[in-house]
Amino acid sequence: MQNRPFTYPKQEKLKSRNTIDRMFTEGKSVSKYPLRLVYVPLYEDEAEDTPLKMGVSVSKKHFKRAHDRNYFKRLLRETYRHHKHIIIEKLDKPYAFMFFYQTKDRLSFEEINAKTIQLFEKFAALEEL
Repeated sequence: MQNRPFTYPKQEKLKSRNTIDRMFTEGKSVSKYPLRLVYVPLYEDEAEDTPLKMGVSVSKKHFKRAHDRNYFKRLLRETYRHHKHIIIEKLDKPYAFMFFYQTKDRLSFEEINAKTIQLFEKFAALEEL
């Protein structure tokens, strides 16, 4: 792990269209309402010396205004940044993740933070099996 653990550097951002497409065709998911994590192992040429790549998404169906979607995406990135160590400690190979906010309810940062911890622990438990 890096010497600065609470960062979200550029190489951790999920940008590859091919990886995102593959995530939706062959990826697996784990949920903790209202959050969902879709994941797929990265190929060696996609890994770039980072254990994971993360993207976030908020539904346009639930939040029509861009500033509302951007607000919740910012919250998701922040909670990921603070709790990614839960996932990284359990990974044996690089993964790509997509982190979704799936409700029209406007949860507070504290509620989203608690749900993120539960979701990441649920994923970490799955990876141990």
